[in-house]
Amino acid sequence: MYRLTSQLIIYRNIDPNSILMQLSDIFRRWEHDESSPETLTADILTQIHRLLDLATKYGFNDNLWHNYLAFLLATTETPFTLVSEKVGVLDGSVNQFAQNDFAIFKQLFDFDFSKIEGDLNITCFTTITHYQAVVKQERLYNQSVSEKVQALSHQIEATKTVGDMTQVVAEFYRAYGVGKLGLNKAFRVNDDEEGELLIPITNTSGVVLDDLIGYDIQKHELVENTEAFISGKPANNVLLYGDAGTGKSTSIKAILNQYYDAGLRMIEIYKHQFKKLSQIIAAVKNRNYRFIIYMDDLSFEEFETEYKYLKAVIEGGLEPRPDNVLIYATSNRRHLIRETWSDRADQDSEDIHRNDTVQEKLSLANRFGVRIGYFKPSQKEYQAIVEALAARCPGITLDRDELLSQARVWEMQHGGFSGRTAQQFIDHLAGTLTKTE
Repeated sequence: MYRLTSQLIIYRNIDPNSILMQLSDIFRRWEHDESSPETLTADILTQIHRLLDLATKYGFNDNLWHNYLAFLLATTETPFTLVSEKVGVLDGSVNQFAQNDFAIFKQLFDFDFSKIEGDLNITCFTTITHYQAVVKQERLYNQSVSEKVQALSHQIEATKTVGDMTQVVAEFYRAYGVGKLGLNKAFRVNDDEEGELLIPITNTSGVVLDDLIGYDIQKHELVENTEAFISGKPANNVLLYGDAGTGKSTSIKAILNQYYDAGLRMIEIYKHQFKKLSQIIAAVKNRNYRFIIYMDDLSFEEFETEYKYLKAVIEGGLEPRPDNVLIYATSNRRHLIRETWSDRADQDSEDIHRNDTVQEKLSLANRFGVRIGYFKPSQKEYQAIVEALAARCPGITLDRDELLSQARVWEMQHGGFSGRTAQQFIDHLAGTLTKTE
């Protein structure tokens, strides 16, 4: 194995601490009698343990060795893989180096572990190549990565030649990208200065726009801007503002699900992380995806100055914001920054240039080219939302009058008319009926 991995060219930057490289070193020591059988066995089992951890994290099954090698191919970022995600199969001399590496990976896929198993009297490699995982709920592992990697593994298993494998892997990069940015939908920003800047969010909400009852005009405007962005056309930063519980955050989460396959990715960031905005943009600006930087429930008090980082990134820096990045934010405040009566022009203030201060505050919201208002529904609209949500729950069999009567009582006790209140009422009702049954 170590003879194979030592000949890699394109994928030579695979982490020396990876399972593959650690196993390669173990095989080298085994062949050269540099370690005792007990030490070799213990070191092998350590790597098998790491492989099982990875399989649990990503829901791998069947041949874990093949899944792992496919995972390496899918997540290793090199100049070759990054270009392949844009154009697919490459021509020229680089393709010869790639075929060298794919020939090595093909041999690793077909690697014979029986000799070391017989010598050390172990069966762990046989077990991991015929592995039956315990069925897990989707939220317990990264389903998005799991499905793609296992599909790639099966495709490589079916290839007959190195050329076939090259085609399969290059087309995988073209279809899904490479590395964590390609395989995952959404990311959060790491507060740890020593760690990776972006951390994948492994399980995102499956909400779609149809789940949000009403607000058709708002959804249409949001879709229109997002589709322009995905298509590479000019598009605007978006601010969704208005009453609480009306579906602002739901709309943006649904947009991610709707356009993920078209190359949309989302990065969630909080106010205290705004100083990292320039780093985030630098990390994603040359990738073959469209990134929405998502700021939920955005607002600033008078004493908070983080909004100045945001203003500089949206518009005003020497380096323009790249075409593959937009900012989508939600807020209960139309102007984002808390305004007071002292901001009014007819009020006394110690600020000599009071109007300049007010304009500075307003200018942040003005930098969102698309501003979409979400407001509380009327009683009739609230009832329509309740009825639509109840229709999706077969266990709710109340007649219309009783349903709306209880919904009215719930609304008065839980914050008034809103889509969130309606959803909470339906969840309560469905749970109560289930318990009764």
